[in-house]
Amino acid sequence: MRRRRQAVTIKHVAADAGVSLQTVSRVINDGPNVRPEMRQRVQASIEKLGYVPSIAAQRMSGSRSYMILALNDRERTIADWKLRQGTDWVDQMLLGGMLECAKHGFRMIVELVDTHSDHIERELGAAIAALQPDGVILTPPHSENEHLTFLLDREKIPFARIGSRGPGPGIFLTMDDEGSAREATEHLLALGHKRIGFIAGPEEYSLSNWRIDGWRSALEAVGCDSTHLCERGDFGFASGLIAAQRLLDLDDRATAIIASSEQMALATLELARKRGLEVPRDLSLISFDNTPVVRFTHPPLTAVDQPISETTARAVKLLIGASKGDKLPEETIVVSGKLETRGSTAPPPAPVGSTSCSAG
Repeated sequence: MRRRRQAVTIKHVAADAGVSLQTVSRVINDGPNVRPEMRQRVQASIEKLGYVPSIAAQRMSGSRSYMILALNDRERTIADWKLRQGTDWVDQMLLGGMLECAKHGFRMIVELVDTHSDHIERELGAAIAALQPDGVILTPPHSENEHLTFLLDREKIPFARIGSRGPGPGIFLTMDDEGSAREATEHLLALGHKRIGFIAGPEEYSLSNWRIDGWRSALEAVGCDSTHLCERGDFGFASGLIAAQRLLDLDDRATAIIASSEQMALATLELARKRGLEVPRDLSLISFDNTPVVRFTHPPLTAVDQPISETTARAVKLLIGASKGDKLPEETIVVSGKLETRGSTAPPPAPVGSTSCSAG
């Protein structure tokens, strides 16, 4: 009968390194008053023996839980999962957050909370009581929910607010939505487009307005009138169809459109085909999500690649630092994305209406 391998414990590490159990514990918990050479010796023994610290033991040894809690919108997340259309916000959030947590011996747990629930504070309170996290990550629109931020501040739990610039307590992080929208618009302007439409997200997301600001500033910089070229959706396919229809129904219709989600971009692509418009010959199109699905459309869509993983990793690192007593940053942390150019953007077709920009 094969014998089960004996688990490596903190006692084995202490014996191998020739130090006390207390010293090993301080190294594992990143405690103070450990000489660099002693820390290096303990780390070498940990790697040699393959020791994995027990979170339960770590929690018993101090006040930290070694857990980071990330909150995401329940309704939108479940809808995306059920549709199975390639939306990867949660995947990227887990990628960045879990890998960064693992570097520090932490774990990340995701909880879904209904944005519009009357019991949102109770839901968060229950999660906090059960998990006792060392830090919390709020994603939009939770990151601007004053009830949640007040509760976390009152409980003295460090929290990061992705997609928010304040005011109020917390660590603020953005993905440079304004700059990304400006870059996408400038890309189309460089191709020769003058009539660049924009399908924005809902007003409850501040980032929706930041993207409008970036689009508008790029147009105004070259004297283009952006009036009537902006429509709003709710990030979903159906709303994208309505917004795209309005932009393409204009007498002097848009020759290019930037959509603030992959679903609204897919809706625009579908509508263009139904109207006999070929992308990019007749209409250029940019998605504000570089999800898997936009790479396999025909043609593959030029897209803003949002740094979701990098931003979440940065939030985790700052929260872990805060749990150890580090000072919270006062300025907004900006993690910039990039534009991935593919086959959906090209110079505009023959003039449709006016051929020059006019200040407005």
